Parts: sequence; structure tokens; C-alpha cells
Amino acid sequence: MRYKVLILGASYGSLFGTKLLMADHDVTLVCRSATAQLINERGTEIRLKLKGEAGHRSIYSTDLPGHLNAVTPERADPAAYDLVLLAMQEPQYSVHAIRTLLIRIAEERLPCLSIMNMPPLPYLKRIPGLDTSKLEPAFANPRVWERFDPELVSLCSPDPQAFRPPEEEANVLHVGLPTNFKAAPFGKPEHNAMLAALEADIAAVLLDGKDVPVKLRVHDSLFVPLAKWSMLLTGNYRCITRGDAVPIRDAVHGDIDKSRAIYAHVDAIIQRLGADSSDQVEFEKYAQAAESLLRPSSVARAVMAGQPFIERVDRLVQLIGRSLGMEHAAIDETVATVDAALAKNQVSAA
Repeated sequence: MRYKVLILGASYGSLFGTKLLMADHDVTLVCRSATAQLINERGTEIRLKLKGEAGHRSIYSTDLPGHLNAVTPERADPAAYDLVLLAMQEPQYSVHAIRTLLIRIAEERLPCLSIMNMPPLPYLKRIPGLDTSKLEPAFANPRVWERFDPELVSLCSPDPQAFRPPEEEANVLHVGLPTNFKAAPFGKPEHNAMLAALEADIAAVLLDGKDVPVKLRVHDSLFVPLAKWSMLLTGNYRCITRGDAVPIRDAVHGDIDKSRAIYAHVDAIIQRLGADSSDQVEFEKYAQAAESLLRPSSVARAVMAGQPFIERVDRLVQLIGRSLGMEHAAIDETVATVDAALAKNQVSAA
């Protein structure tokens, strides 16, 4: 079956979109007017390294079997789609045009798969025993999610590392670490069947007879995507310092014992929520991968660029830990550092 997928966000979302296009599904990217015009005129370009090859290949949407187009939020018609992917940064959903689109998506009762680092509130409501009312301060605007049925919202860990090269136009994305997207199940069998079909279709794609990295892996556990939290708190948010941003490698390996302790504590929080230890990624495996991450994280780059609001997974984990009686001084330190950096940006933006 050929699915029609609406993706909110044309930067990181274009990576997942390209995988769908390669598997002969149709994709619509929701983005700003100028970016939509660029994509509709030229398509997208994803730079991806295949196993065993020295350099990156450029994969152009115009060469793929699926159909791609781009629209502004006002022109998106949710009724025309089978699945929605949420691929914007969490604060962007507070923008009026996006919030209005979310209302229409919720009214259509479409399944929504988030590939944000920040889980949408409806997804967190699916975790038994978690009081999500205590987590609202971590969100830019928790009200944008109130119309969604939690059973229709799932989470996909955005593990592949990708960025938009600053010297390139907005339709180009460079994949630095081509790992897999790991999705949790929906609450309804028919939507899980769709995920399984997309997983199989993406896995079957070959490029010049070669396997193409960045797969979709669908899991039975709600907690598999939350394994990313340990990585984010150990590396990504600690790239933000009181001075200049540091690469993920340096954030992790600058004090490896402290990093190991943070990682283990976040793992313990997730397991307390109900995760199995098999849902987690071992610290040593993450630390090894971090050796190749030579740029500051996207959240750190956003802060250094003066952004007044970013996704606050650091604060979310802190609040969950507090609700469970599992506080940690190093996590509190990270949150305070991020708070201070954002407060400075907010004053500058005022």
C-alpha cells in the first residue's frame, strides 16, 4: 500500500521523508513559504554515507519513486493523509499557524509519530502512573497538545545525527551519524500495522544494490525511544556551558566518570517508569559513538545563535526525577546552566 505522510518540519523531517520517498510513499513537508517554494522547485538533497564508502552520496528527492511536495501550515489538509510525523522543535508548535494545524490534525484523529527529542504530552500520558500535570513547566505551551488522544500519539527516537550545512540552502541535509529511528507502538492495532509496513518497505530499499542506512525499527515497548534521554542529558545539553558551546565528544569525555554517573541515573529514572534494562543503550556504546561527534549539539548551537526557546528535555527529566524522588545534582547543574543561557537570550530578544 502507498501511504501519504504529512511531515511537520522540513529540516530533520526531510531525512525521514527521503526514506519514505525511497520506499515509494508520498510525502508533504510543512514549512515556511520560502522553503516550500525552494523544495517545490528543486526538491530536497540528503547527503548520506553508505557502509564501506569513503564519502557521502547525495540523494535527490527528484530521483525517487515517491512524490514530494511542500506547503505552508495554512495550506496543509490533514484529511488527505494517513500519518503525521512531528519533526519540528517543540517550541515551534506554539506558533499560531502550527497550533491551528495541530487542532485540525487532532480533529481528524490521525496517528501522529513524533520524531522530536521532546515527547509530546499525550505520549507521556500513556506511561502508567506518571503525573503529567507536574511536567507542564518543561513545555513551551502544554495547551497545544490537549486535544490529542494519547492512543493516537507515539514516539520515534531521532537517533540519526543530521544537520543543515550553514553554507547550503534550506533543502539540503547532511547526515553525520546514520543510525536508526526507533519507534514505540501506537495504541491501536491498525496504526501499528501501518508502522510495520513502513518498516518493511524502508528496509527493502537498495541503492545501486547496496543497503541504505537509517532504518525505521518498530518496538513493542513504550520506553525504547526514551533511551535517548540518557544521551541527551549526558552529552547534548552539557554542550551548553557558561562560556562557548563545546562538541558532544568533549561534553561526554571531558569528565567520563561524571558522564557515566549522569547516564546511569537517567537510565534508572526510565527503568523506574517501567522500562526494561534491554530498552536501554549501554553507556560504553554511547561513549564510543560520541567520539565521532565533533560538533556542538543542535540545542547548543541554537542557544549560541541566540534562540530564546529550545526543547527542554533536560528540565523534563529533572521534573520526572523529582516526582519519583530521584534528584541528581549534575542534572540540576545542567538545567541551571541552560536556564541562564536562555534567560540571557530572552533579554537580548526583548
